[in-house]
Amino acid sequence: MTDDSRYREWLETTFAPFAARQRRERFQTASGHELDPVHGPWSVEEGLDERLGMPGEYPFTRGVYPTMYRGRFWTMRQYAGFSTAAESNRRYRYLLEQGQTGLSVAFDLPTQIGYDSDDPIAAGEVGKVGVAIDSLADMEVLLDGIPLDRVSTSMTINATASILLAMYLAVARKQGVSWEKVSGTIQNDILKEYMARGTYRFPPRPSMRLITDVFAFCNAEVPRWNTISISGYHIREAGSTAVQEVAFTLADGIEYVRAALDAGLDVDAFAPRLSFFFNAHNDFFEEIAKFRAARRLWARIMRERFGARKPKSWMLRFHTQTAGSTLTAQQPENNVVRVAIQALAAVLGGTQSLHTNSRDEALSLPTEASARIALRTQQILAHESGVADVVDPLGGSWLVEHLTDAIERDALELIDRIEAMGGALAAIEAGYPQRLIGEAAYETQRAIESGERVVVGVNRYTVDEEEPIPTMRVDERVEADQVRRLGELRASRDGAAVEAALDALEAAARTDTNLMPPILAAVQAYATIGEITGRLVRVFGEHQAGAMI
Repeated sequence: MTDDSRYREWLETTFAPFAARQRRERFQTASGHELDPVHGPWSVEEGLDERLGMPGEYPFTRGVYPTMYRGRFWTMRQYAGFSTAAESNRRYRYLLEQGQTGLSVAFDLPTQIGYDSDDPIAAGEVGKVGVAIDSLADMEVLLDGIPLDRVSTSMTINATASILLAMYLAVARKQGVSWEKVSGTIQNDILKEYMARGTYRFPPRPSMRLITDVFAFCNAEVPRWNTISISGYHIREAGSTAVQEVAFTLADGIEYVRAALDAGLDVDAFAPRLSFFFNAHNDFFEEIAKFRAARRLWARIMRERFGARKPKSWMLRFHTQTAGSTLTAQQPENNVVRVAIQALAAVLGGTQSLHTNSRDEALSLPTEASARIALRTQQILAHESGVADVVDPLGGSWLVEHLTDAIERDALELIDRIEAMGGALAAIEAGYPQRLIGEAAYETQRAIESGERVVVGVNRYTVDEEEPIPTMRVDERVEADQVRRLGELRASRDGAAVEAALDALEAAARTDTNLMPPILAAVQAYATIGEITGRLVRVFGEHQAGAMI
């Protein structure tokens, strides 16, 4: 009897009398993949061995490195940044003392979009959702006492990524650290900003130029720096499904590779420094399968579509953050459990780096105590659970392999649809992914409000009164203090040198010169982020979101 016929016989005989006792008629993942009552060999198409491979070998389904966490644990990062550079520096030192192995910097909204703290448009936002960085002087304080040759730093920055990277490199130079020893990542993924997040400044095409300029500069000068973190995280936070997260993220990656090739770069020169950033959501097995499917898809895209020859060019290396959108203001202690489940999915899915959200993030920026619990969650997974002792421990699970195949198939279909529209940039300009994300977000909210999707503590198992937990509040005096320091900087710096550097940058932007060297020169003259961005706006203009179709 074949496996398939055994399953059908079991359904008709053993299972059928109990079918009416199921909690609901249909079971499916968050992305809509149907789940059978039990999975087995019949759930997976032939050729599984070829699709799986072995860890560290093409197509990397089971992991990008042969030893994975048997060699070293994933990098444990806690995304942090608030108030002033000095306050954030204290938090970074605290987290490093607690065993964090890499920094992850959050910037405030004015910094992300390229406005100085004293710009009227920045009023009320300075230091609120991240740290305010107006100039190299702030970056020097932010990184004070942190050895940049030994600590890897990730910076969530996009529209102004080239400027913040220049500031980071300038601090390294002041520390006497060779750029060859500097390691870290800038997000630098502007396409998903137009698609899902909104912290853009320049139009898409000049933004793509800035990105490829960073690729070329770092390839020559900063070889250990990850020049982009192609991000599905914010796509998922905006409401996409897991399939859409994979598809839109890899479609963006294809667009960046194509732009770099068009700029004359060799694929095997820059592809090994590409990295990715994914969300770890609640649907445990689907999330594990999502990471495995993304790895396999990217390997095939790079080898077959772009002809990359180096195995490192085929590897999808990624950072993961647990899902902020799943955290609830109601019964916030429950968020500790949600984060633990999501973190476990990321580890079982083979992440290279992980941030665990804090229990209070639906209420405020994390307190020190909450950030410590979030970090301890990772450390318990690493040292106490045993899940890091075997590479791809769920490889061969019929359910996980079935979902891996399904996500790969559906994501590839969506990628091909985007490619037929002219690629991710053309699809974004047409509003296509934005519309699909909006529809998925609407469907999720509808299911929550109807009770079809249970959120513990929100639409079921609620309590009448809750004990408040301590939350962090940014002192309202922070903005005034930051504006004061910015004024003091402007008064003390060499104004003529600043203007000369800004003039040189603007002139370079009107040519096809790589913009990183003139940006670095402006940063080192203590030009502000608003001044540098303003000069680029003169040449590139500002992006205005259009209608979706």
